[in-house]
Amino acid sequence: MTGMLAVSRAGHDKDTVYVITGEDGAYVYLADGLARTVEKPKRKNRKHIQVVKKTALQKPEDGFQDSEIRRAIKIYQEESNVKSGCN
Repeated sequence: MTGMLAVSRAGHDKDTVYVITGEDGAYVYLADGLARTVEKPKRKNRKHIQVVKKTALQKPEDGFQDSEIRRAIKIYQEESNVKSGCN
């Protein structure tokens, strides 16, 4: 699932678009490149997200960059007019 775009379906961040940066059992780690950076991702239960785009980013060997995450989210939002994380 790493590198896919996902939308939060529960919690105070409902309808926010993130990139999945990691997985751990029943949880995924999400970043939006702004409020939630790669260094401080949001931990969220898998059942509280919905994957919306399966091929957003390829995971590089040195890890994700916040600028790449912001760019991928911006492109997706322009295509589908979805709410951003920090407006």
